[in-house]
Amino acid sequence: MIRNMADIDVRQSLRLVLQQIEAACSRRNDKFAGIKPQLVAVSKIKPAELIVEAYEEGQRHFGENYVQELQEKATSPLILEKCKDIKWHFIGHLQANKINKVLSVPNLYMIETVDTKQLATQLNTRWPNFGPPNSKLNIMIQVNTSGEAEKSGLDPNEVTELAKYVLNDCSNLRLEGLMTIGKYEKYDYSKVANPDFLCLIKCRDDLCSELGLNWKDIALSMGMSHDFEHAIELGSHYIRVGQMIFGERPIKI
Repeated sequence: MIRNMADIDVRQSLRLVLQQIEAACSRRNDKFAGIKPQLVAVSKIKPAELIVEAYEEGQRHFGENYVQELQEKATSPLILEKCKDIKWHFIGHLQANKINKVLSVPNLYMIETVDTKQLATQLNTRWPNFGPPNSKLNIMIQVNTSGEAEKSGLDPNEVTELAKYVLNDCSNLRLEGLMTIGKYEKYDYSKVANPDFLCLIKCRDDLCSELGLNWKDIALSMGMSHDFEHAIELGSHYIRVGQMIFGERPIKI
């Protein structure tokens, strides 16, 4: 159950989510035994103080949807002092004119939303100006598995082409895997698997088959607060959970 932010206990909520992750892992197929899902705590619009609470509880990976908010939190004196090993994931749509702002973020760990050759090219070109010497920027290719016009991400049929470009022509990028958001629908997972998750898995399998890659080397980022357990059961490497940890967000008026 997602709780209101007025009564949220970040530490306790984080512990509960981690327990659910462990339980979901125990229900997976044996072929996923070597995959430990990484929780990305999404702190959208929540204050830095709550991030510090989660960090002190042991959480290291945090995600943000908006460039300005990511920049403000990552450069917050409180975060810089209290969360020295924090790992930031950018999980929102990245416009070309904001690339430098994201790349300049302290402790930037990954950009999960690369969906065009142009964006990959610019990240590859600019990263040496921001990252540590000889480092590579972790990225994921975002796939629009639901085909919704309002969602970012490339068509599933275009995944292999972009992945091949990143692997062969973007020496400053490291392809971590594939990411999807999918429809905000609730399914009865005892009867049917999430079609968006199945689509992303197929994209990964097709990609690996065509390029001769090991499927274990192409991570999947799928699953959020309402469906992360199901995503883990299907082999997700990264799950993005916000409201279950930080509480519900205020309704926009």
